[in-house]
Amino acid sequence: MTNPHRTGQLVRGFLAAACIAAASLVLPAAPASAIEIEGSGLTIAATPSATTNYMFRGISQTRNRPALQGTLDVQHDDTGLYIGAFVSNVSFHGSNASVELDGMFGYRREILGISFDLGGVYYAYPGSDTHGLPVLDYFEGVLKATKEIGDFKLMGTVAISPHAFGRSGTGVYAEGGVDIKLPFDFVGNLRIGHWNLQRNLRFGTPDYTWGSVGVTRELYEGITLNVTWSATDVSKRQCAPNAGPQGNLMPGGQHICGSTFLASLSRAF
Repeated sequence: MTNPHRTGQLVRGFLAAACIAAASLVLPAAPASAIEIEGSGLTIAATPSATTNYMFRGISQTRNRPALQGTLDVQHDDTGLYIGAFVSNVSFHGSNASVELDGMFGYRREILGISFDLGGVYYAYPGSDTHGLPVLDYFEGVLKATKEIGDFKLMGTVAISPHAFGRSGTGVYAEGGVDIKLPFDFVGNLRIGHWNLQRNLRFGTPDYTWGSVGVTRELYEGITLNVTWSATDVSKRQCAPNAGPQGNLMPGGQHICGSTFLASLSRAF
């Protein structure tokens, strides 16, 4: 069960971080570059990046260590169909998984000024050994929508998995956010999400809410810096899997669910 005191701390933290970001105009995302292949109708975009901590929905995937990452997106402009891939180093307690390799596919289309993205993501951890615990790989169906209104970009995401991370049963995830254009080419961003999971002991946390506040700016020739504060309402005692009886995952008191600042550099091609 979510801790109300932690949730209150999380909300107060968001408000404080938002005030700091707005006041200091410290630093999302610059428009992605892309290469059009003449005569094919295909557009290819590649984005390598480096981050001080790979955070996914508020939880560190590298146990608070740095990550090198890459994203590839290939879209057919006439139909809106696309495929893509994402790769990053990872580190999980109780597993020798060292690489995450995701495959993505879907359909993008703008309807009545709203950009929709309907697709799927398969999260794979090739070569991983969980020592008898449930496998890590899983699939999600994802629907995203974005709408630009002046200096604001509103966005929402819903993702559903029949067998979430660690075979933790049905997982339903919802997220909302906004990007705000700020002076001097800065962009501020806010994200709040909630993950509801069927088998919490296998996943390693209760159902939880997370959020982030950040700023982004292009520094030079497409190189973009992002600085973000991220947190969840999961207490340390409730956080992260340890091996338990009958192969279940028991809350282990890890540090990967707490509030943290992170920074990343990326370059879109």
